[in-house]
Amino acid sequence: MNSKKPRIVVLGAGYAGMMTTKRLCQNLAPEEAEIVLVNKHNYHYQTTWLHEVAAGTINPNQVRIMISDVINPNRVRLIYDTVAKVNKEDQVVELENSELSYDYLVISLGFETNTFGIKGMEDHAFFINDIDTCREIYSHIEYQFAKYNTQENPDDDSLAILVGGGGFTGIEFVGELVEKVPELCKKYDVDRSKVRIINVEAAPSIMPGFDKDLVAYAKDSLQSRGVEFMENAKIQECTEDGFVVGDDHEKVKAGTVVWTGGVKGSSILTESGFELTKGKVTVDGDLRAPGEENIFILGDCAWVMNKEEGRPYPPTAQSAMQHADTCAANLRALLHNEPLESFVFDDKGTVASLGVTDGMGTVFSGTKLYGKSAATMKKVVDNRYLFLLGGPKLVLRKGKFRPF
Repeated sequence: MNSKKPRIVVLGAGYAGMMTTKRLCQNLAPEEAEIVLVNKHNYHYQTTWLHEVAAGTINPNQVRIMISDVINPNRVRLIYDTVAKVNKEDQVVELENSELSYDYLVISLGFETNTFGIKGMEDHAFFINDIDTCREIYSHIEYQFAKYNTQENPDDDSLAILVGGGGFTGIEFVGELVEKVPELCKKYDVDRSKVRIINVEAAPSIMPGFDKDLVAYAKDSLQSRGVEFMENAKIQECTEDGFVVGDDHEKVKAGTVVWTGGVKGSSILTESGFELTKGKVTVDGDLRAPGEENIFILGDCAWVMNKEEGRPYPPTAQSAMQHADTCAANLRALLHNEPLESFVFDDKGTVASLGVTDGMGTVFSGTKLYGKSAATMKKVVDNRYLFLLGGPKLVLRKGKFRPF
């Protein structure tokens, strides 16, 4: 391999990392640059489907996509290793098992859970982080049901599922739980009325930032299927058997406690000396790290500012995929000494699922969708990503076609 070729190293095979790599392969001829993709696992997974794995409504294998199935290993060097640190001075990435020099670097290492320092949360709650943590959550939930009827004096609280955080992930997760709980009740002969699904949100309303009509719809839909909401309820502490909530320190007991209340960028950013704001790097308009000519930061690691509104764009999968397009175009521009473009977000709308057949959200220029049409649109969005990543074959293999 010609060592004089500039080397572009992409760290992390999430939405941003995979799509950047894909776009670089399309935008650059093999002789223009060497492309290297580094990821901890030999698979990519759909982060936006993890709540379904955690609720047991989807098989973990459907969420997992082998990287070499969609990224050609003859075109891209694939390294499966854990990133320890970026040494910006020497332009070297320190991996657990080796080192890797770079000419251009793309940091798209995804998120870590942010507990905001809530006492006991790290020790006692489950997190929706990756496939393994989500399998663990579902196994634990099922175990609570399995053991309930084998005990002489079973504790009804052990069947309760407590979800901290009423944002996107928390609400989609309870939406899946209302689908799964009746199945578990049937399987283990448990009375459905004994199972509580409780969502706790510190803000005055669940889904902060969402349209009020959509939030009202989501709340009504989930409450009608048995979800309890505690809003304006700050979690003071997480204990082995639940949350301590609010100024009056009310104890909410549960056999399963899941925290979905916040994320921050990878801790590698801190290790590598980047300046962070609330756990992420505020990048320049062209998606480069401030003061860095050859380092781009994308996805959940970055705050990308919406200049008109003076605040960052929401860190969604849709944003991450669009970051990839701009980043790949700008890397090509750097190689050819051309001007770089600024990131412009094209809002295609946001849809939240509330279970298999229900959902709510907006599409295109703010058109509101409810119910089955929203649930259908959610599947279309999911399948579109698969199509962009791996074409029709991947859609047929991993796509969502569950009938209503």
